[in-house]
Amino acid sequence: MDLQVLIPAFVTLFVVIDPIGLAPLFVALTRGMDDQQRRSIGIRACLTGFVLLTLFGLLGEAVLGFVGISMPAFRIAGGILLFLTALDMLFERRTQRRQGQTSQANDPSIFPLATPLIAGPGAMATMILLVGQSGNDWAAIGMIHLVMLSVIAVVFLLFLSASLLERGLGPTGINVVTRLLGMLLAALSVQFVLDGLASFGFGPA
Repeated sequence: MDLQVLIPAFVTLFVVIDPIGLAPLFVALTRGMDDQQRRSIGIRACLTGFVLLTLFGLLGEAVLGFVGISMPAFRIAGGILLFLTALDMLFERRTQRRQGQTSQANDPSIFPLATPLIAGPGAMATMILLVGQSGNDWAAIGMIHLVMLSVIAVVFLLFLSASLLERGLGPTGINVVTRLLGMLLAALSVQFVLDGLASFGFGPA
């Protein structure tokens, strides 16, 4: 597998996963946590995202088909769950819950960081497509997964810079960014739902 295939694969996954866009979102979701907590959450989120994308890369649509779930249905469900997280960010309900609950109960590493933000429907579909293009060449499949791992490594490195971003923005800046990202997340979640509905024939594809 040459660079003419690997480079487009890297660019595609980088754009779909969007490590740069995830960094400020990570700051908002882990607001008030110390560096050790953030590092632990980042590790769990990235490892879980890698496992999920590897699973979909190797098994593809068979994973969802086995339990009778289509990719459009998965996209709609992910969009609805992401919308609920966006509401929490917009109305600061996460901070209120932290006052009466343990940090583990508010651990965002699996949801929404690992899925649907890192390993979302778009990233899963991209892995299915890239692996499908490689045919039965296991060397090529392995290289695609290494490319995916490199993108997730970039995500983790940017997660580690979360404290620097938080100090640079300050409390007021974090409040503004949290609500702005909540709006963007809400729009993204609606887009997931619309894409899923379009796949079922509701509205333009």
